[in-house]
Amino acid sequence: MQFFRKYFVVLALVLVGIAAVAYIAPMLMGKEETLTSNQIKTAEIDFTHEGDLSIFKGDKLLKKIAIEFANSPSERELGLMYRQTMQQNQGMLFVFPDEQIRTFYMKNTFLPLDIIYINANKEIISIVKNARPMDETSLPSEKPAKYVLEINAGLTDAWGIEIGDHISY
Repeated sequence: MQFFRKYFVVLALVLVGIAAVAYIAPMLMGKEETLTSNQIKTAEIDFTHEGDLSIFKGDKLLKKIAIEFANSPSERELGLMYRQTMQQNQGMLFVFPDEQIRTFYMKNTFLPLDIIYINANKEIISIVKNARPMDETSLPSEKPAKYVLEINAGLTDAWGIEIGDHISY
């Protein structure tokens, strides 16, 4: 019994030593700590003009705006977060690979927005007007959407944009 107790204590000390080395080694090798989101500083993100989008009521052009695309999962996740400004003739078009109910929220979004949900036929099927900055309330589409257009709050009313209107880009 004395034999097992002696080797058990030695084995336990060796395991504790290995764990300590594994914990300390990355610090000694210069690995940085992971920053929390509160520690991350954000730089102003400038608008990138990647295309033009036209909004139509029937055959009548309501408005043509410059758009920035959010095509990839990471671009769609970031969206307009951290933007301080956006011009009245600009917007962001989120392009998804399929059509389904979409849910957006305004986390880390400083600008009030109108969120326009658009189906695969490029028809406007749902509009959320005046989404509040920094609000994490879920803002779902009323029907399945493939595209989502974000523009400054109040512009859907100012430009007369309604459900049933169409876009092209």
